[in-house]
Amino acid sequence: MPRFSDRPGARERHLQRKCDNPLFPPAARAVSQDQVTLARQEDVGELQAFQAELREAVEQAVNLRPTEESEVILRLKERLDRLYEQAAGLREDQAQARQALRQLVAVVMRAVWKGAGDDARAQAELEEEEQARAAHYALLEQPLVADLLRPDSPITAGELAPTLLSADAEALAAALTLFDADQIEALCGQARLLLQEQPAGDPRIDQAWLRLRQMESAAAGGAAATH
Repeated sequence: MPRFSDRPGARERHLQRKCDNPLFPPAARAVSQDQVTLARQEDVGELQAFQAELREAVEQAVNLRPTEESEVILRLKERLDRLYEQAAGLREDQAQARQALRQLVAVVMRAVWKGAGDDARAQAELEEEEQARAAHYALLEQPLVADLLRPDSPITAGELAPTLLSADAEALAAALTLFDADQIEALCGQARLLLQEQPAGDPRIDQAWLRLRQMESAAAGGAAATH
């Protein structure tokens, strides 16, 4: 059995997810220490690049002028949101980095609110944006969500069903918000076929059946909401 980090990054975490997991194909679940070491090195490299970009973003934020152009402020806000999303899936404990990013976003948003002035429509849009950001940040408390949202996600389309079935109930609930009802229904079909191939008696498979029922409930709820 390979040795994994206590707080792995996205690549190593997905190998850990697949390792000796009967829901994945035999070749995928036969994870070697060399694979883990390579994934860890890539995760470390990503963390170092993130830290460098975070320092740049902090410097840009603290040097914002009171009369800064709105386009510059909006680009910085988008950059900070992207960095926060990335931080949620990085290796090691990134609580301090995420807290710093939340504070920077708050600073930038004060400038955005100031630019909105007394425009009621602009204020309403900003309020909606703040609420959406808070909800998104809450979802990112689950590393699975961060892994799924990555442009270079290690979770392939063919691995979605076993990945979701392997999650705990809280992580699955958060992850399912990323999909619409039709997508969840399709994933349920894939998951059911996968589980029907598994022998009975494995506690991990029993848990996976519970996750499937959770997915089916989410699909039914989403379908009802669209009618």
